[in-house]
Amino acid sequence: MSASSLVDVKVPDIGDFDEVSVIEVLVKAGDTIKAEQSLITVESDKASMEIPSSAAGVVKEVKVKLGDKVKQGSVVLTLEASGAAAAAPAPAPAPAPEKKAAVPAASAPAAPAPAAASFTGSADLECDVLVLGAGPGGYSAAFRAADLGLKVVLVERYATLGGVCLNVGCIPSKALLHVAAVMDEVKHFDSLGVSFGDPKVDVNKLRAHKEKVVGKLTGGLTAMAKMRKVTTVRGVGQFVGAHHLQVEETSGAQGQEKTGKKQTIAFKNCIIAAGSQAVRLPFMPDDPRVVDSTGALALKEVPKRMLILGGGIIGLEMGTVYSTLGARLDVVEMMDGLMQGADRDLVKVWQKMNAPRFDNIMLKTKTVGAKATKAGIEVTFEGEGAPAPQTYDLVLQAVGRSPNGKKIAAEKAGVTVTDRGFIPVDIQMRTNVPHIFAIGDIVGQPMLAHKAVHEAHVAAEVIAGELQGNKELASAAFNARVIPSVAYTDPEVAWVGLTEDQAKAEGIKVKKGLFPWTASGRAIANGRDEGFTKLLFDDSPEAHGHGRILGGGIVGTHAGDMIGEIALAIEMGADAVDIGKTIHPHPTLGESMGMAAEVAHGSCTDLPPARK
Repeated sequence: MSASSLVDVKVPDIGDFDEVSVIEVLVKAGDTIKAEQSLITVESDKASMEIPSSAAGVVKEVKVKLGDKVKQGSVVLTLEASGAAAAAPAPAPAPAPEKKAAVPAASAPAAPAPAAASFTGSADLECDVLVLGAGPGGYSAAFRAADLGLKVVLVERYATLGGVCLNVGCIPSKALLHVAAVMDEVKHFDSLGVSFGDPKVDVNKLRAHKEKVVGKLTGGLTAMAKMRKVTTVRGVGQFVGAHHLQVEETSGAQGQEKTGKKQTIAFKNCIIAAGSQAVRLPFMPDDPRVVDSTGALALKEVPKRMLILGGGIIGLEMGTVYSTLGARLDVVEMMDGLMQGADRDLVKVWQKMNAPRFDNIMLKTKTVGAKATKAGIEVTFEGEGAPAPQTYDLVLQAVGRSPNGKKIAAEKAGVTVTDRGFIPVDIQMRTNVPHIFAIGDIVGQPMLAHKAVHEAHVAAEVIAGELQGNKELASAAFNARVIPSVAYTDPEVAWVGLTEDQAKAEGIKVKKGLFPWTASGRAIANGRDEGFTKLLFDDSPEAHGHGRILGGGIVGTHAGDMIGEIALAIEMGADAVDIGKTIHPHPTLGESMGMAAEVAHGSCTDLPPARK
């Protein structure tokens, strides 16, 4: 008879997110489950992901429910495990020689490492470093490796470099958001004595402007690749061995059409930067009126009525654009608030300003069905805020992104991939295979371009250091304390480090310095004084009243441009005196940072005296 015992199955490392929200519970008491079977679905501000079981057995008690907040170490359920599963934890990835063992990516514990395939064919190209994927992480890795003297091949399936971010993501959305912001700003100028009349939108010209912005940047990348003698190969790459990648050539703007031509590239080292793709809900019809962020950015036409599935940053940014161009918006979100991850006081300012855009904000509500009709996409809802079925001209799916780890035949290189498609890495971005590295969305949360670029530099430097015997480069590591997040809505919402909500939940004592922009000369002059700047400092007894900054948030115009100062302050270990006594130029929005620090310190003279 096999031994059995009760095991607590816990949330693994979820990267830089201290807390995520449970949006779906996939098992119940009495269920028999397998190791690696998904237990719950959680959601951050950028993506949803499933948390799998670290052992097999029978579920005795589920410890979480829909809407709960969980973090690393939170108990998901109690499991009656049997045999070896009860005696030992799930196997960890094999450690790289003389390096720290690879740690699981954001979504799940790592599975046992697969055995690499044996490749005996010939290679068409050879290189020191092969980079798979040419997004911000991929091209940065390739360019840094080339700058360090290595022979580099960069593989990309799209016609241009830049990946999702430059071609169908960050950059084109910001080009459109800028236009939307100017249009919205002009509407208020009547009250200032300046009239422009109603705007006339030429969608074709607007689309051309967006494409010109993209073309300028992607063209610049192509030129820089040539300057650095980086060989670019177009196609879909899949591993055929631990040192070989087969690339099948693609054509067309979207990089989906395959020509049948194949070539094999031999590499000494590889950096996987294959990114992620938008999650598509299985019950949504295959219809041109149902789009993801890429389809929304194509800007084929302006709908009269638009539904945003998911109240995160991507959906709200695209909603801002379409609303300004004339669409009426509905948004449906499973959680109890929009823009999860940011403090509620920041979001409250955004929501008050943007309420006129929305006909319905459906919180604690699920989309459970949809069908294509002649009149539009008829969508059915379920939950607290669920209305009767509604019909929309355009439905934007913005429920998160999933990594592409399962699409590159990583197992043939011996690389461990979790059941959700993430690739576990150590702080040098090394996978369980010592000469293969991974960066960006594919290694876990947060799925942000600026994180990927810094990870890219680390991977390239470690490889160059090891190939060239340079100990300083070989010791490079990704050890950022914080990674900022920005919603480029209007007003912008930006935050970094510890949030006030997290501090309360974790019992961390903080001193808050909040400077309202109603006291900012520049904000008042701009007619945009709805925002504020908030800084949080360590107020534990050990800080002795001079605690270092732990986090901060800004809501208001240009918040994204200013959040970097808070990130720098956290990285440098600054306290309220350091920030407050740094002379900021006046009148600027940026000086609100210094004033927020003065509020925390008790020395601000731009606000009424604090009550004693």
